[in-house]
Amino acid sequence: MDPLGSLVPVGRDNLAGRVYAELRSALMEGRMAPGQRLKIRELAAAMGVSETPVREAVMQLVRERALRMEAAKAITVAGLTLEQYLELRTIRLELEGLAAEAAALRISPAAIDELAAAHEALVAAEAAGDAPAANRANWAFHHGIHRAAQMPELLAIIEGIWLRNGPTLAHLYPHAPPTYPGRHRHLDVLDGLRARDPAATRAALAADMTEGGAGLVRRLKELEDAARLMPATP
Repeated sequence: MDPLGSLVPVGRDNLAGRVYAELRSALMEGRMAPGQRLKIRELAAAMGVSETPVREAVMQLVRERALRMEAAKAITVAGLTLEQYLELRTIRLELEGLAAEAAALRISPAAIDELAAAHEALVAAEAAGDAPAANRANWAFHHGIHRAAQMPELLAIIEGIWLRNGPTLAHLYPHAPPTYPGRHRHLDVLDGLRARDPAATRAALAADMTEGGAGLVRRLKELEDAARLMPATP
């Protein structure tokens, strides 16, 4: 699958901002994987714009540490080390826990239905072996909770974290799909939201992050261990 094939052409007004928004979404949704090399010309062609707005958007994402500028101006998607992932997860547990509590008190029944549909899409995508669709559905579920909190400043901070966290989730499939000792924790989150129970919603979301992400932690450790064993390039 061509990772650039999911990029959407953008209109001509405020091109740099629109290109930035599309690339930002692609990163948060896990449509781009750590280490993936990006070329300005190919990005511009995929989105139907000139290279200038793409270059501006890319440089902004480099400043935000979502992309990395390598030697000879090569641009790659930044990944996370295991240490970075765990640190950001600790921060996410606090911030997204706060969002979950607020969402439990403010979310509309229609928004809960949208979350339930996103979860069903996630389950279907996993069963079909469609990793990109699974990552998009997972992002839709979590982002729906963030938005339902109705706390714009908190939302901006969480999105900044997911900008760096999203690509790392590309490691989930097929090597580390989320698993749980009991029922899927998304169902517990939905139960908490329907019951208007902030504490239960926050606890379910925390369990989803730690239990569902256990395989990803192991996978990141495996990748780092393998990298340490590789002979140094002369």
